[in-house]
Amino acid sequence: MRIGLLTEGGYPYVSGDARLWCDRLVHGLAQHEFDVYALSRSQHQEDEGWIPLPRNVRRVRTAPLWMAEDDEVALGRRARRRFAECFGELAAVLCGAPEASSRGASGVSGAAAGAFRAAAGISGSTSRASDASSASSATGGAPTLEADRFANALYGLAELAREEGGLTGALRSEAAVRTLERACRAPGAHRTAREARVPDLLTVAAHLERALRPLSLDWYEDDGLGAVDLCHAASGGTAALPGLLARHFTGVPLMVTEYGVRLRTHYLTAPDAPPAVRSLLAAFQGRLAAEAYRQAEVVTAGNTHARRWQERCGAEREKLRTVYPGMNARPFAEVGESPDCADPDTLVWVGRVEPAKDLVSLLHAFAEVRKQAPRARLRIVGAPAGPEGAAYLGHCRTLAAQLFPDEAEGPHTAGDNPVSFEETGGPELPAVADAYASGAVTVLSSVVEGFPVGLVEAMLCGRATVSTDVGAVVEVIGGTGLVVPPRNPRALAEACVALLRDPERRARLGAAARARALELFTVEQNIEAFHSIYLEIVSRAPVRRALLDGAGEPLPFAVPAEAHVSVRWTAASPDLAARSGPGWAASRPVRATTPLHAPEGAR
Repeated sequence: MRIGLLTEGGYPYVSGDARLWCDRLVHGLAQHEFDVYALSRSQHQEDEGWIPLPRNVRRVRTAPLWMAEDDEVALGRRARRRFAECFGELAAVLCGAPEASSRGASGVSGAAAGAFRAAAGISGSTSRASDASSASSATGGAPTLEADRFANALYGLAELAREEGGLTGALRSEAAVRTLERACRAPGAHRTAREARVPDLLTVAAHLERALRPLSLDWYEDDGLGAVDLCHAASGGTAALPGLLARHFTGVPLMVTEYGVRLRTHYLTAPDAPPAVRSLLAAFQGRLAAEAYRQAEVVTAGNTHARRWQERCGAEREKLRTVYPGMNARPFAEVGESPDCADPDTLVWVGRVEPAKDLVSLLHAFAEVRKQAPRARLRIVGAPAGPEGAAYLGHCRTLAAQLFPDEAEGPHTAGDNPVSFEETGGPELPAVADAYASGAVTVLSSVVEGFPVGLVEAMLCGRATVSTDVGAVVEVIGGTGLVVPPRNPRALAEACVALLRDPERRARLGAAARARALELFTVEQNIEAFHSIYLEIVSRAPVRRALLDGAGEPLPFAVPAEAHVSVRWTAASPDLAARSGPGWAASRPVRATTPLHAPEGAR
C-alpha cells in the first residue's frame, strides 16, 4: 500500500506538531510505502532540518506556509471574474450573508454562478457534498446549503489555480481584500462581520491567503497524490486541504486524524483578537473542518473529548474512530516493574511549566498537605514553555518561598524548602522516568488539557495519580487514580493526603494504572489501529489502477490476486499507471513515474 502522509508544521521536521507519532507510524508500518507532503511553519523549522527517515519513505515534498513567493501569474479578465465569483462566495459564507446577497456583493447573477460551476467542473463535488452534508446536518453539522456554497467556492478556486498555475498573487491582492469587505458589508451578514474595520479585514485576508496556499501547489497530478492509495492528514485545517483537493481531482480516499481539534485550538489561542477577526477565522476553520469530515472516509480522534468536538463540527458518527496516541513503554519499564523504589512521602509533578498547568493551585494544595503530613515533599519537574512560562515559573518560585517562609532561605534559593523546582537531564534526574520514580504519587493540576501525556507516563511507571477533571483525564485514568475538580486546592490536598497515608491503596492503583496503560496507550496498539483502518478504507474505496505493456496497451490478467495482499514487493513487473476517479468516469491510463514490483511467485 502507498500512503500519502499530509502534515503541517511537523513530520518530517525535527520540531513541530505530530512529529513523534507520525515517525512511529511510518517506522511501525515498514511493509507499506509513504509519500510525505509537508507544510512548514517557519524558516527556523526548515533550518533545523529533518529527522532520519526510514527506507519506506519514498518521497518527501515540502512547501512553506510562513512565506509566499510571487507566482507571477497574471490573471486574464475571465479568470479575474471567476476569482471574484469564487472568493466572493467563500467570503459571503464566512460572513453569514444569504446566497442572493453574496451574489449581489460580488456582482454575480444566478445564471453566471451556474455557468461558473459548470466551467469549474465541480458539479460532481457539489452532489457528493450535498449527500454527505445531509447526514452531517442530522448530527448537528452545518446546513446543507451553506456547506455546498463553501465547497463550490473552495473547489472553484482550486480549479482556477490548477488552470492558471497558482492564485498566490490573487489571494494577496487588493481585489481580494475589497471582495472580503463587500461580503462583510452585504445585507444579512453577521453583526460582528459588519463591524470589521480595515485592519481587521487585512488580518483576515492574510490568514485566508496563508491557509489557502495549498491551492496553488502542483501536488495533485497523477505522479503526485494521484499515485497514492490513500491520503492520511495528520491534523485538520490546512493539513487536510491537500487531501481534499487530491480527492476532488483524482478520487483518492481521505483519512483525517486529529489529536487536537483545530477549531478548538483556534478558540483557545486567539482570545485577544478583535471580535470580527475571531468570528471570520472561526467560521473558516469550522467550514473547512466540516468539509474535511464529510469528504473523509474515516475521521479519527485521540480521545472522546476531541471526538465530541468533531461530531459537533459536522463529522458523521459512523465515520468516527478513537485511536489513542501511542506511547513508547520501554523507557518506563524498569520503573514500572519496581514500584517500591519511590520515596513514600514525595509528590511529583512533571510537565511544561505554563499558566494552564495551574501550579499556583498545586502549591496552595501542598500547603494544606503539609499541615496533615509534615514530612511530605513536592518535586516540580519541568522546563518553562517560552517567555510566558519563564515568568510563570518565577512567580511560582516566589509563591513557594512565601508559603514556606521558615524553611526557605530566600526567594531564589532552595535551602530546606519542601518544594523543589528541577529539570530532567541532570545528575539527580537524568531521564523523565527517574522523575516519576522519585515520588510515590504523581499529581496533575491543569485547568486546560488535551490528551494528558504526562499522566500516561506516570501510569506506565506504575504510579498512583491525583488529577484534575479536565480534557481526556477521566477517559485516560478509567478508575485507576483519583480525580478532583480543577482550581480546587482543598480537594487536591485531600486526595494527595489520602494516598500518602495508604501505601496499599497506592500499590493497587499503580498496578491497575500500569496494566491499563499497557493495554490502551502503547505504540503497538496505535500502529495496529491505523493499519486496520488503512486496510478498511482501501478495501471499500480502492484507487483503480491499470497495467500497461511496452506499447502502452492494457495487459489483461496482469495483476495477480497476491497483489491485493499488503506485502513488500521485491521484483520488477510492467509499468503501473494510476487511473483517477471511479470506474464509470475513468480516463485514459497515464504511465506513472515508478514501476510496480510483484512477488516472485506472481511472475
